[in-house]
Amino acid sequence: MRTLLTHRDALLFLGAQSLSQFGDNAMLLVLGVWAKTLTHSNASAGLVYFALTVPTLAAPLGGMLVDRVRRRPLLVAGNLATGTAVLCLLAVHDAGGMALLYAVALVYGASRSVLGAAQSALLTTLLPAELLAPANAALQTTSRSLRLLAPLAGAGLFAAFGAGPVIWIDVTTFAVAAAATAALTHREARPTPTPAGTRWSERVLAGSHHLLARGPLRDVTLAAAAAMLVLGFGETIVFAVVGTGLHRPPAFLGVLLTLQGIGAVLGGLTAAAVIRRLGDVHAAALGMAACALGNACYLTPWLGTVTAGFAVNGLATSWVAVAFVTTFQSRTPKDLQGRVYAAADLLTSGPQALSIAVGAALVGVLDYRVLLLAMTTVPAAAALRLRLRSAARPAAPVADGAAG
Repeated sequence: MRTLLTHRDALLFLGAQSLSQFGDNAMLLVLGVWAKTLTHSNASAGLVYFALTVPTLAAPLGGMLVDRVRRRPLLVAGNLATGTAVLCLLAVHDAGGMALLYAVALVYGASRSVLGAAQSALLTTLLPAELLAPANAALQTTSRSLRLLAPLAGAGLFAAFGAGPVIWIDVTTFAVAAAATAALTHREARPTPTPAGTRWSERVLAGSHHLLARGPLRDVTLAAAAAMLVLGFGETIVFAVVGTGLHRPPAFLGVLLTLQGIGAVLGGLTAAAVIRRLGDVHAAALGMAACALGNACYLTPWLGTVTAGFAVNGLATSWVAVAFVTTFQSRTPKDLQGRVYAAADLLTSGPQALSIAVGAALVGVLDYRVLLLAMTTVPAAAALRLRLRSAARPAAPVADGAAG
């Protein structure tokens, strides 16, 4: 970690991305609240988040774009273009502007998909392999910290002054991110040309093929996808845990989610050390096992145990996220980084979206504890399988200079 702190470009890049995330987190909450305020419709608010999610389905195309151009100019242009799109929201004054709001949400969703892949890919060219885990951990820590603050700030500004201040803050963070990225001294090599005769479908799906053809990448991706098939149940189940299990009002969920956020920050702070000691694949397995333990705590009616479960889940989420990203970054050629990131995002967010829908449907039919059992056993089984399969080919721990 000390080495990372002396790397000018890394500090500039990570600081800019963290600031941009603050604007994103504030704006994403306000978009839904704003839609509900203008239309008095829960469905309209839900459609905003649907519009934000839909572009994920085209993630492989975004990944291919990232691999065909230099990532630094793409990030500069992408941040400026997205900031311009957000600025258009100043024209929304009533329900008649909902079409524009949905359009901006679509652009925002597409931008997040492309920029996320480009940021990950650029990081692998900025830093040596041994600094990827600390860098990803730093991003996770700041991201989780800002998730505790930005939604409150965004909601407070919206309630007091309307959407205008939040829009300007978000636009400013996009501009700062673009300027900081443009100021990087690192110069990328020209992208590797695609071999003649390669079919378009092969180019688009190259990231998925790379993920599924290599043992550690395949094992981590499949384990994460399997866990996500049930972890999305939690989006609905947490309300049953609070109301039926703890006999508390729905607003108490805010306290528990704050504790989960604190756990996630601690997870980000310790993730690099865990990866350095265990290796990235084994760290991912440990995170999934911790997630299973946290979910098991929700089965009890005891406040202290449930509270601990939320904190453990936050810790586990950060460990898995950092280990997952580091695993594919460190095992992927530079010219495939964008497509591999996009494929990993699609292969995990797809099952998660499906499980959210299934959980919402089943929670009214089954006892919520039955669904919690699935949320406990499936991640535990995924962690065990990942640990056993990786035992024959343990991931090399990150060098000592990577963290600490």
